[in-house]
Amino acid sequence: MTTTTAELDAPVACCAPLGAPVLDEDEAAATAKLFKALADPARVRIVNVIATSGESVCVCELIEPLGLSQPTVSHHLKKLVDVGLLEREQRGKWAYFSLRRDAVEMLAAVADLRGVCC
Repeated sequence: MTTTTAELDAPVACCAPLGAPVLDEDEAAATAKLFKALADPARVRIVNVIATSGESVCVCELIEPLGLSQPTVSHHLKKLVDVGLLEREQRGKWAYFSLRRDAVEMLAAVADLRGVCC
């Protein structure tokens, strides 16, 4: 499960706010990829657990709360790492995950529609 820095940075860096005057095709595709990664309830729960933990979370700590097998949890974590929302750190035989601060800020900016509608 090796991910290059370029792969991590590309999806998040390309997203544009939904409230932008115009989204080009690449920005729209990158934004859709980000939302697609979060379209699975298990992934939303993973982000929730990691966001509220206050520290990196071991994959082993996600299995029981999610009620999923280790391979399934790892699959979901890989999707979140690939889209750039999570960072992965190997510690011995276990992988630990944390939210990427820049990704959280970008996600908040992408979803911010205040001032453009309603």
